[in-house]
Amino acid sequence: MKAGIVGLPNVGKSTLFNCLSNAKAQSANFPFCTIEPNLGVVNVPDPRLEKLEELVTPERVIPATVEIVDIAGLVRGASKGEGLGNQFLGNIRECHAIIHVLRCFDNDNIVHVDGSIDPIRDKETIDIELQLKDLETVDKRLDKVSRAAKTGDKDAKKEQDVLLRFKEALEAGKSARAVEVNEEEEEFVKSFQLLTAKPILYVCNVDEASAKTGNAYVEKVKELVKDERAEVIVLAVATEADIAELEDYEERQMFLEDIGLEEPGVSRLIRTAYKLLSLQTYFTAGEKEVRAWTVNTGATAPQAAGVIHTDFEKGFIRAEVIGYNDYVEYGSETKVKEAGKMRVEGKEYIVKDGDVMHFRFNV
Repeated sequence: MKAGIVGLPNVGKSTLFNCLSNAKAQSANFPFCTIEPNLGVVNVPDPRLEKLEELVTPERVIPATVEIVDIAGLVRGASKGEGLGNQFLGNIRECHAIIHVLRCFDNDNIVHVDGSIDPIRDKETIDIELQLKDLETVDKRLDKVSRAAKTGDKDAKKEQDVLLRFKEALEAGKSARAVEVNEEEEEFVKSFQLLTAKPILYVCNVDEASAKTGNAYVEKVKELVKDERAEVIVLAVATEADIAELEDYEERQMFLEDIGLEEPGVSRLIRTAYKLLSLQTYFTAGEKEVRAWTVNTGATAPQAAGVIHTDFEKGFIRAEVIGYNDYVEYGSETKVKEAGKMRVEGKEYIVKDGDVMHFRFNV
């Protein structure tokens, strides 16, 4: 699963990407610093994994991961191919969620592409370009579907109705994610691949003094997006970059305490992006390996088994499941079994976040 970092040029996207990933994207004080999208695989911070490692003492530990893409900055006219528009929009289309960085700090030494600081205007600039591209997509699809609907095709008529609702919203300056759809219509929406239908996380990039409480710019952003079904987090990206450079754990903790934070903001960001993608974690725990596995929220036991290997899903027999809290309370798989807290679940079982699982299968 992949989340793309977007924003106007020079708002801190590449600096944020560097904090999130071991890959070092070029970062400098001029627009279009990132020409090709940089891709980083980022570990999802999870204290439960550390606790299981402590209890099991395995040979190795493997965390869950999310792919983060640093996408080139966008300017007005991108929907018509201005700047790096076509490439930018194509890269967003490949992502499952969007991390939109908004500049929410004053600094005369860092130029802004529009000459002044206004995160509301910046947000709307990108929104408009994505909405225009989506409107183009919807109009093309409507043209095709409307002809089929006239012949009495019921599915085409349903799709036409959904498209018309999206057209109305987009023409009113609203993003596709603001349109309510039911479960059946959701399938149509996926096939449209609309840019503004993707879940979004707004990152308000602030100065160090505002890292804990935010500022007036942040409050404006929160007010603007409150009805948008979006997440907002506050991050002092330049400060996070300084923290990431420190190799000593105690030094990092002291730095965080000095600015009033309990953990790096990027850890919150990664967990929020993971949640935004409707992902959850289950664990396998043994002497060789303790591992976090990623599944979609609502996944069944066979689907979870299939994440390990397709044969596990095909030949699924049952899952032996221990709740994370039970594992921690009793301290080992053996003691959990002795206490009668291990459950045997079948094909219909819906995996819960934090389940410790062992699969039985036959191919």
